[in-house]
Amino acid sequence: MKIVIIGPAHPLRGGLAEFNERIAREFIEMGDDVHIVTFSLQYPNFLFPGKTQYSEEPQPVDLDIDVAMNSVNPFNWLAVGNKIRKMQPDLVVCRFWLPFMGPCLGTILRQIKKNRHTKIVSIIDNIIPHEKRIGDKTFAKYFVKPVDGFVVMSRSVEAELQAFITQQQKVVYIPHPIYDSYGAHWDKKTACVALNIPFEQPYLLFFGFIRKYKGLDILLEAMGDPRIRNLGVRLIVAGEFYDSEAVYRELIEKHNLHDLLILRTDYIPKDEVGAYFGAADMVVQPYRTATQSGISQLAYHFEVPMLVTKVGGLPEVVEHNKVGYVVAPNNATEVADGIVNFYQNNRAAEFRKGVQARKADFSWASLINGIKALMSPSNDK
Repeated sequence: MKIVIIGPAHPLRGGLAEFNERIAREFIEMGDDVHIVTFSLQYPNFLFPGKTQYSEEPQPVDLDIDVAMNSVNPFNWLAVGNKIRKMQPDLVVCRFWLPFMGPCLGTILRQIKKNRHTKIVSIIDNIIPHEKRIGDKTFAKYFVKPVDGFVVMSRSVEAELQAFITQQQKVVYIPHPIYDSYGAHWDKKTACVALNIPFEQPYLLFFGFIRKYKGLDILLEAMGDPRIRNLGVRLIVAGEFYDSEAVYRELIEKHNLHDLLILRTDYIPKDEVGAYFGAADMVVQPYRTATQSGISQLAYHFEVPMLVTKVGGLPEVVEHNKVGYVVAPNNATEVADGIVNFYQNNRAAEFRKGVQARKADFSWASLINGIKALMSPSNDK
């Protein structure tokens, strides 16, 4: 088939870009002709909380990427939509993760639909965002109208999506595939040498952009538990602040955590990601809210046990007491209980075997097959 993927890709950085490039490669491997259309301007700088939106990685030579969309220019939306319409793709796969993108992407898709040939499938990360703003529902409703079918990666998003779509629009649930494009596993000693940290030390890992809904403050409260201090465990915080740094610094001072933390709060380049997961005994995701998480799928790739909270789709992929722990949200004591149980009962090897056994459930081929199944007229909702 002739396929166009619309969404973040190089030169943009981050999990969405990585996902879209990975799915493009899977389509290509299956024999499809794939073209990616990404943003020349994704967010105006005053709306972007990080240091930069752009990757320092070289442009992928195996992908056809058109840097074309401007998220705030309506004339651009019409031009991009008309360009894709004239390409007559059999399938457009459009990523949706933030209502702010609704006017831009919704207008582009309406232009494409005018060719009366292209089927449109959207992969929905969030239909209702973690951090709500005025206009969210209006923008989301505008986006979904021209879409023929939707892929959701958590049951919570599937339920929320029902309020936005018609009975004729199809929905399929497929768990987030494993991020398997980050290289081979790192053994702990090699990883610790690369990170310049002691090898003999036990480490927990909080990884990814730091935002309020991800609950790093809850984890810092848990690290102040005397039981954890007695374990001799240290926490690696690896990721850029997308939130006020002062809140976290105050908690570190309050609980005197300086000697328990390794702070690497810049953007983590792709070729360094494996070192952080290689050093970690367990990845901790104390989220307040969630849909699905690419961090969990990185942990699966690197075969690291996880502690997550019972929010969104996280319990769907992290089986309690099999690959890690599922604890109550907004509860530092339960987070600390899980950490203490993990180390006192030496559960690392047991959980790693569970992670290895579950990995096969999260394949890119399953996602591709689900997308193509949505194009079938006989597919029930």
